[in-house]
Amino acid sequence: LVEQGPLALKLSDVAAAAGVANASVLHHFGSIDGLHAALMERMVSQLIADVMALADEGGPTRDDKQEAVFQALFEVFETRGAARLAAWLELTGEWRRMTHIRDAVRTVVLRRASFGDVSPTQAEDLVLISVTLAMGAGLFGHAMAELVGKPPSRARKLAIEMLRIFHAAQRQT
Repeated sequence: LVEQGPLALKLSDVAAAAGVANASVLHHFGSIDGLHAALMERMVSQLIADVMALADEGGPTRDDKQEAVFQALFEVFETRGAARLAAWLELTGEWRRMTHIRDAVRTVVLRRASFGDVSPTQAEDLVLISVTLAMGAGLFGHAMAELVGKPPSRARKLAIEMLRIFHAAQRQT
């Protein structure tokens, strides 16, 4: 999935990798789309767990924690194939079935708002813009940077700088 994208993923490949019968994978997931949705839910669950762990760590300042969250988010969308999978789920309409992700996002929003420096509405906006920028950087950042003669990491750096500015503005209002 990560190396070749969602179209290259076959139920038979998953069954072989898991050491089970193809019928078992089909029974469990129902279809390749069901498998894609389950994979995205797993990626999101891991991301949420990582974000919550970063938020709960002692020591660093709130800004350090926020920076660590931004970096973790971009890492997932750029290097783990989440952007490609999320785009595929969007294009096929499968994202609508993923209520687990809605609940996970709500958990992050409430946790972020609990810090007291942004309202729940501002936390929702921060999550929305963060994921949108990370998704864009993951899908197009490297290619666009190359097209304009910049290093591959430039889109990510610009997007995170935009998030820092947005975050600071949200905290001041």
